[in-house]
Amino acid sequence: MTANLFTRLRASLLREPGRPALIWQGRAISRGELLQRAGQMAAELAALGVAPGDRVAVQVEKSHENVAVFLAALQAGAVYLPLNVGYTMAELDYFIGDAEPRVMVADPANAAALTPLVEQRGGRLVTLDADGSGTLSAGADARQPSTAVSSAGPDDLAAILYTSGTTGRSKGAMLTHDNLWSNTQALIEAWGFTGDDVLIHALPLFHTHGLFVALDIGLATGATIILLPRFDADEVIDLMRTATVLMGVPTFYTRLLASPRLTREAARHMRLFISGSAPLLAETHAQFTARTGHAILERYGMTETGMNTSNPLGGERRPGSVGPPLPGVEVRVVDAEGAPLSPNQIGGIEVKGRNVFKGYWRQPEKTASAFRNDGFFITGDLGRLSEDGYLTIVGRDKDLIISGGFNVYPKEVEDVLNELPGVAESAVIGVPHPDFGEAVVAVVVSSEPANPPDETAVIAATRATLAAYKRPKRVVICDALPRNAMGKVQKSELRKAHRALFD
Repeated sequence: MTANLFTRLRASLLREPGRPALIWQGRAISRGELLQRAGQMAAELAALGVAPGDRVAVQVEKSHENVAVFLAALQAGAVYLPLNVGYTMAELDYFIGDAEPRVMVADPANAAALTPLVEQRGGRLVTLDADGSGTLSAGADARQPSTAVSSAGPDDLAAILYTSGTTGRSKGAMLTHDNLWSNTQALIEAWGFTGDDVLIHALPLFHTHGLFVALDIGLATGATIILLPRFDADEVIDLMRTATVLMGVPTFYTRLLASPRLTREAARHMRLFISGSAPLLAETHAQFTARTGHAILERYGMTETGMNTSNPLGGERRPGSVGPPLPGVEVRVVDAEGAPLSPNQIGGIEVKGRNVFKGYWRQPEKTASAFRNDGFFITGDLGRLSEDGYLTIVGRDKDLIISGGFNVYPKEVEDVLNELPGVAESAVIGVPHPDFGEAVVAVVVSSEPANPPDETAVIAATRATLAAYKRPKRVVICDALPRNAMGKVQKSELRKAHRALFD
């Protein structure tokens, strides 16, 4: 049998098939039951005309049935295409037109609007609600579980994930079975996962973090996955009494810290807290350690590569750093020409390894421009490597500010601002300026909304630590920073909102 992602996961689920794989809304779903349901879903997909290599697009609310559809697509040799539930019809029209899915699984509420978009591209639309009802599940109910397993190989496509599209049209990152399996193996080793773990899964299933990190690790090790429809601090604190691991985004940890119920005793049973998808403030890291006795483990990844680096399970978890490269992953920091830089110099982050994607769907020119001649992928992130190999992210290349001819890295300014009294968090952007080309602007969320910090005072407070060209020319106070579904600050929105500040 070909060793693709499905056969790897199935081998784990077949061990002790009576043990719980998922817990959904208080109900335990055994490993055997999950495999049987995936087989029924695979039979229904085949009846709908899905063949190996066809795309199966899925835009539904998180549920145990959603997990079965994912496994069914892999079993059938289809290419799984998860789509954010927040996408508009205009965005979906682009994705459907680009990927041309054979089948699209959608929320029943969106079926009427989506059906013509799918059918005019030769596809079929079926439905699946969060409660498990819909035409797909009804069709699967009437089927015997398929025992046929695709012969997809390691280099065949397992999934296409569209990038967030903050600069132009989203690109479909083509991920192979080996990309996903090799990364799963590396993370199991790095984080010490076993079948005895109980994972609190409060992440969405349309993103790398929730789908290919949390879900795949849990299924591959035989861990029990407590599947939550969304994050709720009180519910998560209650679950900590019996769980062992939480994977989350920084927002999870700030919300947990806001609860007086988060204590050392509450977290006593947990062995690991992991954070990713957006930068974790060093202050949040310190506060969480003080409250719980646990140091959050921060890691770094992206849609095109899965996970690249991680702070160690047994070594120093360095606040502000995303740790050394994972096993089998090479990371380097280079200048604009691609020449490697010395330790602690800021440059472009590039990665290489089995985890790195195959390219962008139907975009060979963009694929070619994303790779160096020696096979390293140009991430578009900026960072620096310490002498002992820890990587620190300082921002995106597109977020670099050039003010008066000098490079300003937003994170350096944000780190200073976030330490000031009255500042809960900040985002630093560049906006057009008649003299400097770009001016540094700080958008600040106050920790005391009734008594926000004074703009002049904030700028003055940066004089001791920042060179003049790095200091904000303006400080804008806001209630909250715009974020995407994974908690990442959308600086493109901030730039649009404040681009006329110096007109």
